[in-house]
Amino acid sequence: MIEHTAAERPSCGTSIPDRTNCVDDRTAPPIRTGERDVAAATGRRRGILIGAAGLTVASGLRLTDGLGEGTDEDRETGEPSRESDPTLIAHRGFAGENPENTIAAVEAAANGDGATARQADLVEIDVVPTADDDVVVFHDDRLSERGGDGLTDANGIVWETDTGTVTSAEVLDSGETVPLLTAVLDAIPASVGVNVELKNPGSSDLRFGEKLSSSELDGQKEIWRPFVERVLEIGDDYENEILLSSFYEAALATSREASTYPIAPLVGDSITDGLEIARTYDAEAIHPPTGMIQGTPFVDASDVADVDVVALAHEEGRDVNVWTVETSEQAHQLAAAGVDGIIADYSDLLDRSSGR
Repeated sequence: MIEHTAAERPSCGTSIPDRTNCVDDRTAPPIRTGERDVAAATGRRRGILIGAAGLTVASGLRLTDGLGEGTDEDRETGEPSRESDPTLIAHRGFAGENPENTIAAVEAAANGDGATARQADLVEIDVVPTADDDVVVFHDDRLSERGGDGLTDANGIVWETDTGTVTSAEVLDSGETVPLLTAVLDAIPASVGVNVELKNPGSSDLRFGEKLSSSELDGQKEIWRPFVERVLEIGDDYENEILLSSFYEAALATSREASTYPIAPLVGDSITDGLEIARTYDAEAIHPPTGMIQGTPFVDASDVADVDVVALAHEEGRDVNVWTVETSEQAHQLAAAGVDGIIADYSDLLDRSSGR
């Protein structure tokens, strides 16, 4: 295993509040106890995943600054508005603008570089292991899995490749290389949250996006546990708010068993399975794709039927952070539908004036 050093310069932590009585314990790092502490879980529900314009109550509706008067629309219609001021989550460090999951990307996202850029509230990154059991920030299984010229100039499956080769691989001809998780966290200010997606523990024998039986889950947890423990060990050394997300139930189950970090299931094909996983582990958030949000023109009825994930999640005290948002039109339609966060490829999808 190589030494974890600070990086060279050049892409749903986060605790979600009790939505009316937010407790700010940001200076106290999460404590990994090996079993869930209910009191600590309640304390995690605090402000970083709430939109800047107002508090969100359990129903998912917004209040003004403690006065409960609502918006002009509320007063005109007699009904509360679901429109929100979403948290801006930089997908792989705003992958539409920057070489994804790199030091340059996370620095740009965290600092709001550029004339039109808004600083991200959270930076989303993907993590996988190398053959040396180091944790690197990378999305794909293979170093050059994608079409065209490939994601990097190296070849091989990441977890079958030594750390030196992986961290020397150039990303998208950018001059940036694949970074260690420690290097990425070193580059993100403590005031900016980090959404760590548990992408793969180093196995091709995984169950994607499914709610598993007890026996199936036990087997999958054995695969995920060593990797999750390593990620948690690294995260404990940083003061950033950290939100753990994954498409894999076993990754979230082992995270919940081993830590008090907030978690969020990423929803694949089944909104029913996603909601059930969120309920099983009392997840602080749920991360569905844009096509599963009712009240938007891009909802895919075949995916969600009559399920209103925003309303259901808010009734159960969970935030809804939606992936992957690529246009301002999408962002504002999702905000009008009441989502709490957008996981975005671009930094300018929300009005800069609404940034925190």
